[in-house]
Amino acid sequence: MTATATGANAAECAPEWSAGTTYTGGDTASLNGVNYSAKWWTLNEQPGSTQWGPWASQGECGPTTDPTTDPTTDPTTDPTTDPTTDPTTDPTTDPTTDPTTDPTTDPTTDPTTDPTTDPTTDPQPSYPDEVCRPDGMAQTPGVETPYCDIYDENGVELLPNGLDRRVIGYFTSWRTGKNDQPQYLASDIPWDSVTHLNYAFAHIGDDWKVSVNEDVAGNAATDMTWDGTPGAEMDPALPYTGHFNLLNTYKAANPGVKILPAVGGWAETGGYFDGNGDRVANGGFYSMTETAERREIFANSVVDFIREYGFDGIDIDYEYPTSNVGAGNPDDFHIAEGKRGELFADFEELMKLLREKLDQAGAEDGEYYMLTAAVPSSGWLLRGMEAFQITEYVDYLNLMTYDLHGAWNKYVGGNGPLYDDGKDPELAAAGIYGAYDNIGYLNADWAAHYFRGAMQAGRINLGVPFYTRGFEDVKGGVNGMGGTATPPAGFNCPPGTNNACGYGGEGINNLWFDSDPQGNAIPAGVNPIWHMLNLEDGVRGDYVDSYGVSEAIEGEYVRYFDNVSKAEWWWNDTTKTFLSGDSNEAITAKADYVNDTGLGGLMIWELAGDYEYNQTKGQYEMGSTLVDLMAGKFQSSGAYGSTKANADRPMPTQALDVSIDYTEFAMGDNNYPIAPKVVFTNNGTTDIPAGATVSFQYATSDLGDMSDWSGFGTTTVNEGHTGDNIGGLNGDFHTAEFSVPMGGIPAGGEIVNNLKWTLPIAQFSNVIITIDGVDYATTYDHPRGVEVVEAGTGTGGGDNGGGNNGGGNGGGDGTCSAAAWDSATVYNGGARVSHNGYEWTANYWTQGNEPSSANTWGPWTSAGAC
Repeated sequence: MTATATGANAAECAPEWSAGTTYTGGDTASLNGVNYSAKWWTLNEQPGSTQWGPWASQGECGPTTDPTTDPTTDPTTDPTTDPTTDPTTDPTTDPTTDPTTDPTTDPTTDPTTDPTTDPTTDPQPSYPDEVCRPDGMAQTPGVETPYCDIYDENGVELLPNGLDRRVIGYFTSWRTGKNDQPQYLASDIPWDSVTHLNYAFAHIGDDWKVSVNEDVAGNAATDMTWDGTPGAEMDPALPYTGHFNLLNTYKAANPGVKILPAVGGWAETGGYFDGNGDRVANGGFYSMTETAERREIFANSVVDFIREYGFDGIDIDYEYPTSNVGAGNPDDFHIAEGKRGELFADFEELMKLLREKLDQAGAEDGEYYMLTAAVPSSGWLLRGMEAFQITEYVDYLNLMTYDLHGAWNKYVGGNGPLYDDGKDPELAAAGIYGAYDNIGYLNADWAAHYFRGAMQAGRINLGVPFYTRGFEDVKGGVNGMGGTATPPAGFNCPPGTNNACGYGGEGINNLWFDSDPQGNAIPAGVNPIWHMLNLEDGVRGDYVDSYGVSEAIEGEYVRYFDNVSKAEWWWNDTTKTFLSGDSNEAITAKADYVNDTGLGGLMIWELAGDYEYNQTKGQYEMGSTLVDLMAGKFQSSGAYGSTKANADRPMPTQALDVSIDYTEFAMGDNNYPIAPKVVFTNNGTTDIPAGATVSFQYATSDLGDMSDWSGFGTTTVNEGHTGDNIGGLNGDFHTAEFSVPMGGIPAGGEIVNNLKWTLPIAQFSNVIITIDGVDYATTYDHPRGVEVVEAGTGTGGGDNGGGNNGGGNGGGDGTCSAAAWDSATVYNGGARVSHNGYEWTANYWTQGNEPSSANTWGPWTSAGAC
């Protein structure tokens, strides 16, 4: 519920607006009982018709007592912040509204329909294993989840092989030795250097259940053998063969290593490959997630699946639940495009349900089951994924910090750069640097900070590519880097590129190619690292012919490493071929980054790309050199970061039962600025009073310009980073705050703050509410070891009592320095008054409008209690 404004006398109406009159900046006119001021030259543009138009509302006029103004206008709009400065923005689309979203019917904003925020349940259950729950992870109400099975009493995961950080390898099902190509089996995994394995891939069947085609004879997962291959002997005690038999056999000898099947992937997000290898477009995640019944079927099948095959949980690889048009696999566009506005909300519901089902199963089995996800790292994709409201449900996220550049366009850049170098060719061509204060968002560091804003560092793992992507016939750049690769005339661009693709590597430069529906190789420059090292040595390799490649090596492949971006690549000046992937130097830099920043570890796509040298053959082959390098870096490196808040923001030990929901996002391509309505709900039995300060932190992936359109006075009081991000972002968090408006947040009620920011962030963190000088944490953050209390009953929450850790004015001291508001006085923008125990700042010219934060579009902004 929200407070309502009290009546006030409206101002006198200016002359009626005329369509035939030319107005210049500062001219006034009235229309339908509202006064307007022109922001710039205008003719025949009706006031109030668009938020970004030339008119600013000055409030209602004439004989009325209703001080509310037209909510379709923003009187504080500054044309210098018009989102048309972003070349991808359509200024005719209002980014503050999403007609497909109705917060009054959204079950995530109703505390009675969400068991995690149900005030009838204890938000901080007390049982022995609660001490091991990771900070920020949501508890399933009424379930005694066995967290201590895999976490210690600090909520830090217990890792095998003497490692302090994770080494997570994707093990793919298709490296079976077919067609005499090199095979990679469970026996080839360096089990003493890894912590987790993800089996790629399971899929979603036509019955909405998880599947690996286990009912099809000869499937690689459960019905294949490799007779005569040392180390690939089957365990006859298991009722299945294939990869699952070998994985279970080796896990028995390495019980600390956790194995999770990954569901989805690029090719099986919107469909699946059947037993004949044909793709079935059944909708996959796009269709399964759209109804509660289908989500329930899938979640129950996940529990059955991991119990049947002895897995430790499930990894969700949904590519992608974003509202951006043209995202994901082009084969799925006919399914995905019509659902864009629904995808992320449905994904959130799925992840919440999976967390609950896995916790319930774990409590029954006495074994903790993990829920993880592979997630995108591109700022463009993440702009269409709301505030990434799944972080509270996962054990950790694996960031796909690769494929950041490739032949889907002509701009030549690194496959997986760690840092921005200020010269990213794709961003520069799109004007992104100029639009966003020189912040580049196609690098691992930016992505890590995006997710760090919502979860502790230790639940974030960087992805690394044990493969290349690249281009041929590159023009310009430095050793290819930063150049362009335009295809020759007549070249057939792959679907989804709008015939604006780059010229991807082919033949011997594209050994691990994907195929189009006709079976033709897609030029993309994809190669395992061991093949690249052979090309670097001028060695063709005895395996090349098995991939259908007959050409010889032409020219020399020289390896380069950039000390700013930490990108690694090979350049052939003869053929103008550029191929980028991670070998020794890039892996060393990224492992050091993980240790220095407290991140959880590194994730590898894919293990079969690693290398070793075969002295007898004189060539590089599949091996474990890079994985062993990671393991060496992560032994005795110290525990990863296990708290959402950094040491400079000590969190209170007493918390209010307050939840936060993010609603009404615009569709991704129109999400400029990012301006959702953020709902703060008081689930307690005591009102949170007006004048209380709400302070929160958000990621430095954004520019630090958080504000609102609600009149709550939201402002960033501390910037964790300023300037460009060449060589990395400096801090983790910006800190913002606002004052609770008149009427407070009633018990069981809510306030809605229409906030706005620029670049994507993943939720808020470390929320502190200050009432009469006493600080409280909130149950929204799912903190560890707090006492949940009612508003006004706390003692300060421990060590930081009385300080709000983020600025603000607390509850006021009873002394107002500004002159009292007078209904007869004319106030111009910036004028300061006091009224009803608060100080207020005028947003624009006003007379007779009583100061009140309840009027979202009104002329006054609260400056806090006094």
